[in-house]
Parts: sequence; structure tokens; C-alpha cells
Amino acid sequence: QPARDVGIEKTQVPPILVAAEEKPYAAPSGKTCKALNGDMAALNKVLGPDFTIGREANEDRTSKIAEGVGKSLVNSLIPFRGVVREISGAAPAERRLRAAIAAGLARRGYLRGMASAKGCKITG
Repeated sequence: QPARDVGIEKTQVPPILVAAEEKPYAAPSGKTCKALNGDMAALNKVLGPDFTIGREANEDRTSKIAEGVGKSLVNSLIPFRGVVREISGAAPAERRLRAAIAAGLARRGYLRGMASAKGCKITG
């Protein structure tokens, strides 16, 4: 954590998320079910699995969210952490990454909707 706070450890935004951030609702690479599933699978590689009907996968996601909340609480106890992160550039980098992730999630939802509308069996 300290290496990220002072900007020593850089977080790179994956190219697929940069593309999603630029044009989240651009036409997919292809209009076939195979192409749509391929595009969703590529996003899944960087975002992790999407919500599923299966309860177990969603529970795992919930536990990760709870873990993140716990880390946030602990990090809020470190004095001047926010100031150090802003000065070092770590906070703006994290905001850029979070924006790219949000765009990737929107892109995946868009592709899932297109696949569902076509009647595709969603595999990705």
C-alpha cells in the first residue's frame, strides 16, 4: 500500500479499458454471437466475471466489496494519507483507473444487452 500511495508502484490502465472509456457504446467488433461473446470475454479478463444467475459467484463479489470497505476504513486512519496521495499523483491515477473500470463495466453491459437481444447464448 505505501508504494502505491507515494506513486512508486504505478497502476497501468489496460488498453481495452482505455478503448471502452473513449467509446463505451461503439459498435462491437462483429455482430455475430461469437464476436459479441469474444468481446465480453476480453473485458472479463481485466474486469473479472460479470454478475451471474449463480448465487455463489455473486456472494464472492459481495465479499470482495466488503473487503474493500474494510481496507478503506483502515486507510482512513493513516494521517495525511490523502494529501500524500494527491501530491504524489497516486490519487489522480487511481481516479483514472476507476473511471476506466466504470467504462469497461458499461461496455460489457452494452455488449451483453446486444447479445441478449440477438438471442445469443452468453458465454463470456
